[in-house]
Amino acid sequence: MSLAFKALLGALAVLLIALLARSKSFYIAGLVPLFPTFAVIAHYIIGSARPAADLRTTAIFGLWSLLPYAIYLAVVAWSAGKLPLPATLLLAMLAWGVAATVLILLWGRFQPS
Repeated sequence: MSLAFKALLGALAVLLIALLARSKSFYIAGLVPLFPTFAVIAHYIIGSARPAADLRTTAIFGLWSLLPYAIYLAVVAWSAGKLPLPATLLLAMLAWGVAATVLILLWGRFQPS
């Protein structure tokens, strides 16, 4: 039942994105996937199983994780219209992957205590 509910929520999100993409306010479709569904789940699990300091550390890492997403968006914005759509998205995902890897490596080295 839980899995079916999650699938339904995912389908509703995709439907909302598709409807917004066809509307006058198409740009709002980019906001829908950013609803913190998975963050809430992760924070609940961490907050239930670990000390509050660990939840705080997770939230701070989440703030830093916005950088790879910003890089992804910057690459999409820069390459849209210059490259075919598949190449634009592939390049943006590659940039996100590199940025996320750098973030993880730096976090592991300099993680605040």
